[in-house]
Amino acid sequence: MRRFGLIGKKLGHSFSKKYFTEKFAREGIADAAYELYELPQVEALPALLRQEPELVGLNVTVPYKEQVMPLLDELDAAAAKIGAVNTIKISGGKAKGYNTDFLGFKGSLEDFYPEQERGQALVLGTGGAAKAVWAALDALGVPYVRVSRQEAEGQLSYRQLTPALLQKYNLVVNTTPLGMYPQVQEAPELPYSSITPEHYIYDLVYNPEQTLLMQRSAANGAKTLNGLPMLYRQADAAWSIWNSEY
Repeated sequence: MRRFGLIGKKLGHSFSKKYFTEKFAREGIADAAYELYELPQVEALPALLRQEPELVGLNVTVPYKEQVMPLLDELDAAAAKIGAVNTIKISGGKAKGYNTDFLGFKGSLEDFYPEQERGQALVLGTGGAAKAVWAALDALGVPYVRVSRQEAEGQLSYRQLTPALLQKYNLVVNTTPLGMYPQVQEAPELPYSSITPEHYIYDLVYNPEQTLLMQRSAANGAKTLNGLPMLYRQADAAWSIWNSEY
C-alpha cells in the first residue's frame, strides 16, 4: 500500500483527505491511501517517516511550509527559489521538497482575473503561501505590495490601508488563515466600504467556502474566489510529482 498524507499543526480545516480519497475511488486506485498527520512541531517529521515506511508523498500546510525545508534531503529548484515547500516526494529513503502552490495559484488566478482587467495587487500575509503567490504574480507581470501586521521596507501594515490606497489595487489576495474554520468570524482589517465592483478578492481560505472577507467584499459588488480551485490544482500537480519516475 502506497501511503500519502498531509502534515501541519492543526488539520481540522483540511479537505485534502476527502479530495484524494474520492480521487482514488473514482479512478480505481486501490493501492493508495491518504491520511492526516498533525505534528506538534515540524521536527517530528523524521520520526513520522521512520514510523510510516510506506509513505511516498506528503503535502505540507501551515505553519510548516518554510520550517520544513531544512529537514529535507533535497529541494526542487523552483521550491528553493520561492522559499517554501508544500509537497514532499519520498523515494529511496530521501525526501525532496517541491512547491505546487505556485502552479495552483497561478492557474486559478489566470481563470479568475482577466488579463484585460489586471492592475496592481495587495497580498495579505508574508508566510509560505504568500511566497508562492508573490512568485506567481511576478510570473504574470502583476505588480504587488505586501501587507502584514508590521510595516517594513517594501511592506505595508494593515493600518496603512486607507480607502484611497485600496482604490489603487483592484486585486486583493488573502494568504493568511484569518476566517478559516473554526474562526469563521475573523477577517483581515480592510476598509471594506471602499471595495467596489471593480475589485477582485481572492481568499486562499476554502473552509468555509464563503469567508467573512468574501461576504463583506461581495456585498459591495466585488468578484470573489476561495482557495478550492488552487487546492485542486496544486493537489493534481503533487500527484503527478509523486508518480513521476524522477
